[in-house]
Amino acid sequence: EDHRPLYDWLLEALGFSVNTRPRQIEFARLNITNTVMSKRKLRQLVEGGYVSGWDDPRMPTISGLRRRGYTPEALRDFCDRIGIAKSNSLVDVAMLEHCVREDLNVHADRVMAVLQPLKVVVTNYPEDQTEYMLAQNNPAGGAHRYVPFAREIYIEQEDFMEDAPKKFFRLKPGGEVRLKHAYIIKCEEVIKDENGNVTELHCTYDPESKTGCKNSGRKVKGTLHWVAAEHAVQAEVRLYDYLLKTDENGNEPDDFIASLNPDSLQVIDTAMIEPSVAWTAAGTKYQFLRQGYFCTDKDSRKDHLVFNRIVGLRDTCSKEAKKE
Repeated sequence: EDHRPLYDWLLEALGFSVNTRPRQIEFARLNITNTVMSKRKLRQLVEGGYVSGWDDPRMPTISGLRRRGYTPEALRDFCDRIGIAKSNSLVDVAMLEHCVREDLNVHADRVMAVLQPLKVVVTNYPEDQTEYMLAQNNPAGGAHRYVPFAREIYIEQEDFMEDAPKKFFRLKPGGEVRLKHAYIIKCEEVIKDENGNVTELHCTYDPESKTGCKNSGRKVKGTLHWVAAEHAVQAEVRLYDYLLKTDENGNEPDDFIASLNPDSLQVIDTAMIEPSVAWTAAGTKYQFLRQGYFCTDKDSRKDHLVFNRIVGLRDTCSKEAKKE
């Protein structure tokens, strides 16, 4: 007696040979470190209020990845690199970030943004003067923009250190640095509040150190990004990190809610950015110099810009410093 399944009888009656009959092949799911991939768990995150919705930039959904700023080209490149397999495997999220950086490095314009501002007064620069510096948008292309420079500017707080170690090549008392696209400045005086916190720096600039001037080739070891205080645009910057903490082997714990990263979102309300971004549209991608890649969020309004961090820059220097 023939105990073959019914579909075998049907295929044979239709004239299909054994070699042409359809087969079902199961491939392993895509698992990425520090990322929740289960649809059931993603729904639990949304319904439990652990994220802002299905399009939260920390979510590995199409809407979430798009809002975060990941590009289709980067995702296709990632899929091409990892391929498909029948056995379960775990892909390091660093591979995905590498693909995103490679794509944005070519296509994202560069701008200067100061996330933690420290005021700098260039004391020998005219008070009522504004100068516009020519800056390249992207090293891969020929487009340029003009960036305003004035007597009062902002630099990053971490770019100044009062008691600096020997290999600290940013700004310190008596030290010199070059301002990107602008002049060389020297720190002359440090202003502090009643609690001893540094609130302001007084510096002098070398008028002949601008590009094209006779001292433009003078070498200093540090180059800082900056924005002019009067012309800067204040913005909200959302720094996203991995949603999930994993163990040493990259494995997800059984209780994934307990392993959620409490620092997966940090919001900075007082970031100062150069005015070229003032009319940016949602979804526009930039590289904030020395900070990382950022995308204009859909929550942005004319009077309140919001930027999401797509991915940080590959910073080997800071990693080595932490090891030491």
